[in-house]
Amino acid sequence: MNFVVLDLEWNQAMSSKSEVFNHLPIHLRGEIIEIGAVKLNPDLSLGEEFTIDVRPVYFRRMHYKVKKITGFDKDRLSHGVSFPEAMDRFRDWCGDDVTFLTWGWDDQGIFEQNIIIHDLDWDWISGWVNLQMIYNLQTGGDKNQKSLASAMEHFEIEQTRMAHDALGDAYNTALVTTHLDMEEGMRLYPEAEEILARRMPNYKPPQPDLSPAQEALVHDSSSGFQSKADAFAEAKVHGLSCPVCGVVQPGSRWISQSDGRYMNLFSCPEHGDFLSRIRLKKDPDNELWTAHRLVYAADDEMQNFYRSKLSQARRRGRSRSPRKNRPA
Repeated sequence: MNFVVLDLEWNQAMSSKSEVFNHLPIHLRGEIIEIGAVKLNPDLSLGEEFTIDVRPVYFRRMHYKVKKITGFDKDRLSHGVSFPEAMDRFRDWCGDDVTFLTWGWDDQGIFEQNIIIHDLDWDWISGWVNLQMIYNLQTGGDKNQKSLASAMEHFEIEQTRMAHDALGDAYNTALVTTHLDMEEGMRLYPEAEEILARRMPNYKPPQPDLSPAQEALVHDSSSGFQSKADAFAEAKVHGLSCPVCGVVQPGSRWISQSDGRYMNLFSCPEHGDFLSRIRLKKDPDNELWTAHRLVYAADDEMQNFYRSKLSQARRRGRSRSPRKNRPA
C-alpha cells in the first residue's frame, strides 16, 4: 500500500449566499489553493515531499479569515497553477494504489468537490484514512476530535515546520504517523467509530431489537461554515425533506438542546412524522463549523419529547415567529 500524508489549504466564498453559487452545479465548500503531501517509505519513515500552489477560479477574492490563518495573499494566489495542472502533477507524483492519510475528514470532502467541479477523473482517490481515528484508538481517546498540535504535544514532537501551511501540516502529520502502530491501526480502522463511541462518557450500548423509529434514516455532515448562522443558512442543513420521497416539508420550530444541538419536528402527508436533529461543532484548528444531521421517523416518545422542549422554550420567553433557518 502506497501511503501519502495529505493536507490541503482552501479559500472560501465571502458569504454562503455569494452569487458565485448560482453558477456552480454543487455548493463548493472550499476551493483548493495549496496541496502539500509527504510519502511514507515502506518502513513508514518520511519520504519524498510535494507542494504546489493552486490558482482559484471561483473564490478569487481571499477570505480574510483564510488569509489570516494561511498567510496567503492576492499576489501568491495569482502565481499558482490551474487545478487541472496541479492534479496532473500530483497524480504523477503519488503513483498507483495510493491511500491518503489525513488529519480529520475535511480534506477528503474538499478534494472530491474540487475534482467534481473541474470534471476530472477521481477513481484514483478512493483510499482515505483519518489518522485522528487511529490516534484516538491508540492513546485512549474517544470520538471527540483532537487537534494536530495536541497530538504532537502528546508525542513530544518539536514543531519545525510552519502550521497552517499545507506541506508543513502534512509533514507534521507524517511525524505523528511514525509514532503510531499503523499495522494495528489499519486492522482496527473499519471498527474505529464503534470502538471510540463506546469510550464516550454517555455511551449507551445499542439495544438488540431497535425499532425503525429509533434508527436514523439520514446521517450526514456538512462542514466549512464560518459561523452557526452560515450553517443554518445552508439548505442541506436546515432543509426538512422527507427521507422517503425527498419532498421538502414545512417544519415546526428549531429548538435548542444546548451544546450546539437543535431539533425540529416535521411531517410528510404520505410518509408520516419525522424528527431532524442537528449538532454544530467548531473545529479548533481552523475555527470553522461542521453541521452533523440526523433524521428519524418520529414515534410518540420523540414527538412528546420535542413538544416538552418547545413548551419549556416558550415559558422562558423565547417564543417568536417560526423560522426555518434559525434555531430557537
